[in-house]
Amino acid sequence: MACRAILRAILAICVVAGVAGHSKLRLQGERAVELLSRQRREAAAGKLTREPRHRLRVCNAYPYMTPLNVFIGKPSGLTKITESPMAYKTCREFDPQLEAGDRIDFRFQEASAGTFVVGDLPSTDAVLMLVIYRHDAVTTAVAFESHVFANLLNAQIAVLDTYKGPAKSSIKIQDAEESTTSRREDLAPNSVVALNPGKYEVVLVGTDGTPKSRSDLTVDNRESSVVIRCGVEPKKGRAYPQELMVYPVNPPSKGKESRSSARGQMGSCLLSLLAVLLVAGAA
Repeated sequence: MACRAILRAILAICVVAGVAGHSKLRLQGERAVELLSRQRREAAAGKLTREPRHRLRVCNAYPYMTPLNVFIGKPSGLTKITESPMAYKTCREFDPQLEAGDRIDFRFQEASAGTFVVGDLPSTDAVLMLVIYRHDAVTTAVAFESHVFANLLNAQIAVLDTYKGPAKSSIKIQDAEESTTSRREDLAPNSVVALNPGKYEVVLVGTDGTPKSRSDLTVDNRESSVVIRCGVEPKKGRAYPQELMVYPVNPPSKGKESRSSARGQMGSCLLSLLAVLLVAGAA
């Protein structure tokens, strides 16, 4: 019961705003609404001492041999933000000065892959995540999934399923091999979960119970991660098997002292996951 109460308290202060209409989290709880309203009032009254910092995290989950370049489009022109192209199954973070209405353009060499238009931006520090992936197994059209990671104390993990094909599998998280315990939980696709800091392993498990892909995952407080099932088995063309994308695998450590205190506070519900609905991305 104590574990559930802690998770409900976390959920009540989880304030999230969508980057654009493609996908966004629903606010949960009256305290979340009250906190968001207060932030907006303070911003309108000029009480914020600095501009919020918005980090842009881009993940290339589009199965293709040619890597992607990313551009930011403003009325003044187009600016390339990737120093080198992003290969399939990679994520990177950028610090552009984003504004509502900016375009995020993706290109395979000189060919345009797709454009995402930025909507309203949150008035607080946040990580803005944008995932590009294949829309279906018949065409080569792209789709986008966007999410804003709120500036919370707890570690957050966004779980996405961008695989296109007939294969069935589930995503599970379990204690790392060196752990003295052996616990495993399901990670529901298209959800965001909160997790205690520590070392874990994420496994993609087929319907026959055999692992199809696996990755290490280290989570720290105030850090956000993404777990993506990717791949495609098209009607025509090259197939890419279902795999896991995890980013970051090992985020910057906050130190042993802070990690051990966090374990002491919530140790009894280490793998209790706080699930929040993530609406599916638009075509």
